[in-house]
Amino acid sequence: MRMKEVAKVASLHADAVDRDARFPREAVDAMREARLLGLMIPREHGGEGADFAEIADLCAALGGACSAAGMVFAMHQIKVASLVHHGEGSDWMRDFMRRIARDQLLIASSTSEGGIGGDLRNSVCSIVPDGDHVTLEKDAIVISYGLDADAVLATARRAPDAASSDQVMVVIEKHQAGLAQTSVWDTLGMRGTASHGFKLTTRVPAAQVFPKPFAEIAAQSMLASSHLFWSALWFGIAGSALSKAQAAVKAAARKTPNSLPPGAARLAAAAADLSGLKALVRDGIARFERARHDEDELNSMAFAIAMNAVKVEASEKAVAIVQAALGIIGIQGYKNANPLSVGRQLRDILSAPLMIANDRVLANTSTMLLMSRLDTELEG
Repeated sequence: MRMKEVAKVASLHADAVDRDARFPREAVDAMREARLLGLMIPREHGGEGADFAEIADLCAALGGACSAAGMVFAMHQIKVASLVHHGEGSDWMRDFMRRIARDQLLIASSTSEGGIGGDLRNSVCSIVPDGDHVTLEKDAIVISYGLDADAVLATARRAPDAASSDQVMVVIEKHQAGLAQTSVWDTLGMRGTASHGFKLTTRVPAAQVFPKPFAEIAAQSMLASSHLFWSALWFGIAGSALSKAQAAVKAAARKTPNSLPPGAARLAAAAADLSGLKALVRDGIARFERARHDEDELNSMAFAIAMNAVKVEASEKAVAIVQAALGIIGIQGYKNANPLSVGRQLRDILSAPLMIANDRVLANTSTMLLMSRLDTELEG
């Protein structure tokens, strides 16, 4: 019920957010008012202890109303998942979770970097010890909604002499972050995520560095949360576009009640694809929930391969469904400022195969398949 009200607000401003490439402030304010930003925080820290299935459902609902607002919500929850699953061993992290729940703080991410692009498992920059603090300078080529976030979770090498894959993640609060903007987010779609580039500098207490290596955080929570929450969002975008196609077919059917309208058969096929996408996302969530208390399973190649498969297939299916919706609607779906327009949904969904590029995901999967057994069993 709370997300329905937030989605209404997001939908009212979605076109303006897209047109002006601006942060979906009204939608995020509504999230705060509805106290949705702290949903995953454990109850003992003031949150509601929501699980992945609940968050994914909200990502889908919001994505159908405003893709950019839905992506902001999804990205925030991905970062919160890292805190929930890997911050309990730190007094500072537990207190920070309590503040997220109490004050409805919005959390952003800084994993991309000049020199490595979107390869989140490698860093050029490093934290540098400075007494009981650490310093960091990072060429952050993308920080989504960085100017509007209350904190950024940034990755870096553990030390200046550490390997590029020996990483940590550090919490940088807004008042601690030096952000010198280096690029502007002027893109085909997902314009409202305001994913500008920055030179990020900071000096923070060492307690704000996660106690666990980023390799564990990535494998045990970030891989699954990003692939699953994004896939749920893409499902919501695809569902929104296909609902418009259904409306177009119904309108045509009322005009010619004695004949099957054009596009009806294609609507049925696209609806089957949407159902398949839903099953894919739900199965991925179920697999994570089965594995979440088993570190060996979470760290296994089989789990990583399964999550990668969800991301690749969901992104490709969602693009195909939105394209099918456009074909079913026809020229009215192609025209802007039209109730049946799916132009914004199409431009936004085209980002899906590019966000952690499918080529990169498949390359990682192919490497793992050289060292593991192919899963050919129907059960399990």
